[in-house]
Amino acid sequence: MRRNNKNYRILAINPGSTSTKIALFENEREIFYTTISHSAEELSRFKSIMEQKDYRTNLVLKELEEKGVELSSLSAVVGRGGLLKPLESGTYEVNEKMIEDLKRAERGEHASNLGAVIAMEIAKMAGVKAYIVDPVSVDELPKIAKITGMKEIEKPVLSHALNTKAVAKRFAREKGTLYEKLRLIVVHLGSGNSISAHVGGKMVDVTNSMEEGSFGMDRAGGVPCMQLLKLAFSGKYEFKELKRKLFGEGGMYSYLGIKDFRDVEKRIINGDDEAILITDSMIYQIAKDVGAMATVLNGKVDAILITGGLAKSNWLVKNLRRRIEFIAPVHVYPGEDELRALTEGALRVLKGEEQAKIYS
Repeated sequence: MRRNNKNYRILAINPGSTSTKIALFENEREIFYTTISHSAEELSRFKSIMEQKDYRTNLVLKELEEKGVELSSLSAVVGRGGLLKPLESGTYEVNEKMIEDLKRAERGEHASNLGAVIAMEIAKMAGVKAYIVDPVSVDELPKIAKITGMKEIEKPVLSHALNTKAVAKRFAREKGTLYEKLRLIVVHLGSGNSISAHVGGKMVDVTNSMEEGSFGMDRAGGVPCMQLLKLAFSGKYEFKELKRKLFGEGGMYSYLGIKDFRDVEKRIINGDDEAILITDSMIYQIAKDVGAMATVLNGKVDAILITGGLAKSNWLVKNLRRRIEFIAPVHVYPGEDELRALTEGALRVLKGEEQAKIYS
């Protein structure tokens, strides 16, 4: 595929539950980055996430106007991919079929479902194409990895694919090689944790923090299924309440009532035994997941990459490294820099380094 060295201006959009983050890049150079906050009162006016489209789009347009950005100067708009059907990794051109599926929200409502919708709206105004990159529904697992032990249930694959893939490719560039040639374990640590195995340019296994694996800041991860069944049929909880206890009020929050690890770390520094125990337990579980992914790669691992918001904690990384560095060298990429990862995906297409995939 022919490459070019033109300058491209790319608007990246990442809708979250209480904010919409946007950034403008010229090729790899960030021109500006902004977080547009949304109060609970503002969002309470909308019955569903998709109803927030015009509200959030107008705020993005207002921000661009204030920054003096002409829509005609844009080369592309890229949004975070939402809860779509299972997809190959890559950059996808946003089309009407994708928009329809996001509006139906058959795999669930999430703020990220707005990413492609807002990107498409602004791209039409600018007369350019809209893209998404590595949505949470990226599924490259072989059949053997999806068998659960219960015929009626197949392992669902949802993960922090965007940051996971971006970090793996960044590491490959730093090492002067190709992602496709490496055998990696990537540990994304955030509200939920995604621990994944990569070989041959594919994410061949990954923990889904909504269903399994280590607990995170507010996600319970894999809990004992018989005890969960007893709770479900105890009459104490409605489905939505129990779901919230697993996803949103589980994990670290369930024990400590805290969702920001910086506050947990303060308690650890002050010698809080409960905070130390719960954090050590989370690290213990993450390490077990890393060990499991090492078996997926037959013990041949080139590197372990630790990333995500919690990777900013030197204390956590130090204690996790102690448990896993015997497997392979450990490299740390703090934060998740999703807007840059989105831009890099769109830029590869614009430069002709990669072909955009078609959603159908």
